[in-house]
Amino acid sequence: MALLVWKTDDSEFRRRFAGLIKKLSLDEGLRAAGSDDREPPREVVRRIVEDVRARGDAAVLEYTERFDGCALRPEQFRVGAQEIEAALARCPDDLLGAMEFAAERIRGFQQAILLRDPPPIAEGGRTLSLRYRPVDSAGIHVPGASASLASSVLMAAVPAVVAGVGRIAMVTPPRQDGTVSDDRLVAARVAGVHEVYRVGGAQAIAALAFGTETIPAVDFIAGPGNIYTMLAKKEVFGQVGIEMLPGPSEVVIIADESADARHVAADLIAQAEHNPGSAVLLTDCEELADAVVAAVESQVAALPRAGAARTCLDEYGAVIVASSLAECADLANELAPEHLEIVTRDPEQVAEQVRHSGAIFLGPWSPVAVGDYVAGPSHILPTSGTARFSSGLSANDFLKRSSVVCYDREALQKDAPSIARLARCEGLEGHARSVELRGAEGEDQE
Repeated sequence: MALLVWKTDDSEFRRRFAGLIKKLSLDEGLRAAGSDDREPPREVVRRIVEDVRARGDAAVLEYTERFDGCALRPEQFRVGAQEIEAALARCPDDLLGAMEFAAERIRGFQQAILLRDPPPIAEGGRTLSLRYRPVDSAGIHVPGASASLASSVLMAAVPAVVAGVGRIAMVTPPRQDGTVSDDRLVAARVAGVHEVYRVGGAQAIAALAFGTETIPAVDFIAGPGNIYTMLAKKEVFGQVGIEMLPGPSEVVIIADESADARHVAADLIAQAEHNPGSAVLLTDCEELADAVVAAVESQVAALPRAGAARTCLDEYGAVIVASSLAECADLANELAPEHLEIVTRDPEQVAEQVRHSGAIFLGPWSPVAVGDYVAGPSHILPTSGTARFSSGLSANDFLKRSSVVCYDREALQKDAPSIARLARCEGLEGHARSVELRGAEGEDQE
């Protein structure tokens, strides 16, 4: 493994850092994934989406057998209540308790941040307000190939429940024998999911977007997945709402001499374990940088998924020594990471300089893992630099807002001249007359 220390005063640093940003970007990731002799992922996904839209269940069955090695019949798509109850009965008490604990934490946070209708603004016969209402239905995609992500069930579904979504459908890939892992089924039950379908990937996203004979369409889709899932979400956006396009997981750690090198190393390795996952340390302390590299070397060997972590650290890892913590914050803003840990003597002071990050973890006792499971905010976060303009999933993503306008006669008569003037400026005579007519009727009635 070659986790190298870069220094910002090195003449080659800017070139290397620009290369890292490019490598982590969404577009570069898509190109890299499609750079071999196979058909580019974008084209594969477009064909799958159009095929599912045209042929429904038949297409979903074919792709499920091809990609998951699982031959199903349409009536087997939906996971039955008895199968979920059996999974619940087999679930160890400590695991069920941990899921319920996490769900309660997530629920409490989402309830606290849920948008409510603001007080109406009333002035001169005009009453203006906003009304927030949930989407009627939502689809939750939960991966299950490289790892069975029960936590993602909770992090995606509980916010939808808190928002008041009437129908929540979860799609998740089956194993070759057609079963879905117990942990995902139990998590769906704990979270409050209404329907579970044993189908994943691009074909599942297309089925949720357009509907099939056995999988009804939804209004909004959320949840993580691989590049094909992400591209499918991009493809169906506009037919349905999409929360974001999450890609490979990332962490940036800003640390000073007060940080424990063992802890920093463990957190870098934890993120690299995702495979793919990116892990970057920014520090103003060269001694810490060297100590972290040494700690990573010793810790990664003992990891069950050591090979995957090594590959990611080689490909997407970096240890960067900057001139100051302020420069570290500037570099973090350029990376705009999914997760940002700040392990310094005054983490809040550094955090004030951060403009772009999906989630921020302050101090030595707040590793990303607490956010992955039990802290409360959803761990479904923007990646690949998209934290520059997007935010993590919350209950509010499942809400729509409607503006509500109510005028009385006097208010309309007062505003009518301005409305008519603007309408005629745009060549919309009918708009002007629609308010002037009401003014004339008001005068007649008087």
